[in-house]
Amino acid sequence: MVVFRPAPDEALSSTRTDDYAPLALAAPPSVTNAATEEIEASLRALSERASFTVSETMPASEPTAPASGTLWRAGLVDELLNPRPTGELAARVVCADSDREEWLRHRKVGITATDAARLATPASVRAVVNDKLYGGSFTGNAFTEYGKKREPEIQKWVREQHGIGSCGFLIRSAENPRHLATPDGLAQRGGEALLAEIKTTNKSWAKIPRNYLRQIYWQQYVVGAERTLFVWEHHKNFVVQDPEPRAVWIERDDAEIARLVGLANEVLERLALS
Repeated sequence: MVVFRPAPDEALSSTRTDDYAPLALAAPPSVTNAATEEIEASLRALSERASFTVSETMPASEPTAPASGTLWRAGLVDELLNPRPTGELAARVVCADSDREEWLRHRKVGITATDAARLATPASVRAVVNDKLYGGSFTGNAFTEYGKKREPEIQKWVREQHGIGSCGFLIRSAENPRHLATPDGLAQRGGEALLAEIKTTNKSWAKIPRNYLRQIYWQQYVVGAERTLFVWEHHKNFVVQDPEPRAVWIERDDAEIARLVGLANEVLERLALS
């Protein structure tokens, strides 16, 4: 699996024309294990299928095998279905997303990854506050409906190939109970939490959209994860174009997270004054 790391964000005061961040291909991390040759062959095959490379970043840090001795890479894991979160993370589960009314109630008064994806400028802070108070105007379209239908199928691929099952839980951060996230995928390997984020798109991306990166960073902050498997499926006129989804690992960015937390807290402060 190739690993991408975003370059530092541009000045926040400037107006972005494309809302994208430069990404660059980093060397795939190596894994020392009895299955090294098989894993490296899989990584080479994935690298050969990489759809985009540019040249502006540092290699992602090398992951370590979890304490249990299983491998979180290349789908070689002990269990394919992930149970309810355990340990400290379990105490921060707010509710299941299947409990729709409770899930929506908490989301309305908190800052979610969907909200964080929008938090780029002072104007976006005002927009999120307005939507929290009066409700947003967007209720979905053909593209969002298609994404909902495809997501379970893509989740099966993520589980089978990478051992990250679907999450299904609304989780609060350890720092603020109103900082919330419901990742598409979650796995715990030893002491590490791994996330997955799934998208469908009718565009051929050269770079990952910046709003999706903000969404990923927020989820990493809330859950306490160091990396996320970003997975996307390309379609044209709602017809899948690739034999399987594409995926890259996104490393945690603490500077971006700190900026998002500041903007999120500004939203909450304005809501408290309303």
